[in-house]
Order: sequence, then structure tokens, then C-alpha cells
Amino acid sequence: MCVLSDGDIEEEIKSGRLVIEPYCAENLTPNGYDLTVGEIFVDGTIVEKGEVKPHQWFAISTMERVKLPVSLCAQLWLRSSWARKGIICSFGKVDAGFDGTLTLSAFNASNSVVLVSRGDRFVQIVFERMCSGAKEDYAKRSGRYQGQRGVRL
Repeated sequence: MCVLSDGDIEEEIKSGRLVIEPYCAENLTPNGYDLTVGEIFVDGTIVEKGEVKPHQWFAISTMERVKLPVSLCAQLWLRSSWARKGIICSFGKVDAGFDGTLTLSAFNASNSVVLVSRGDRFVQIVFERMCSGAKEDYAKRSGRYQGQRGVRL
């Protein structure tokens, strides 16, 4: 596997193999792309802005729909600005062939209220080229969250 550079990501998008919608060139990083907050689920409710209390769990969806070809998978990394506020997350791999928004589970481990707003850059997605394309992509293997939009628990 190898990590895609900013140029590789632009090439994949231009070819139509990789889809990020909506796409914002300012979110492109040297080796990934910053995904932003779409929906925020806190205190059992979807909100535009969420005050996350100390030691409280919350979930967000990405604003962006990501569609991966069978030749790419991806990792998610919490942006360090959120880690510095005390937010911790656990992420799985984004499988080859996935198509949809991503639901991310997070926890405020700090002793302070943290404000999360729609449009905030939250995670970086890092794309990896697989040694060979998947024989059966995410949709065929499980596809449980294929096509999801918004927070889906």
C-alpha cells in the first residue's frame, strides 16, 4: 500500500475514480483531505451547533460524501486541533468501494465544554492505494452503511 499525495488525490478526482462531494480545494492537504462536520448528534438530538459537555459522547457525520474505487481504501485521523481540546475518537478503515457520508463517534475527555459546529474541519482522510483491487468491494462484502447520509448509529 502507498499513501496518495495531494497530486494523486487531484488526479483520482479528475478521473472520476474518487468522489468527494462537495469538494473544496482548501481542504486538500499534502497527503489527505480534511472532512467537515455535517450533522452533530449530542444529547440524543441532531443539532447545528453542539455544546459537548465534559466526559460526554457524541457523534458527527461528515458533510462530504466519499466514494472510493475498488483500488483505494482510507484511514481517518482526528485533526490535532480537536485532540488538543480533549476530543478522542476511534476510527476503522474506510473500505474499498464505500460510498456515502461517514458517521464518526467521539468523546470529550476534557473538563471543559467543547463547541462543535457544522462545517468545522474534523478529520483528515488519508487514501491508500491497495496492491491490487478488491475482488469484492464494501457493497458486496457487507455494505451495511453503503449510501448513508447523516448520522447513522
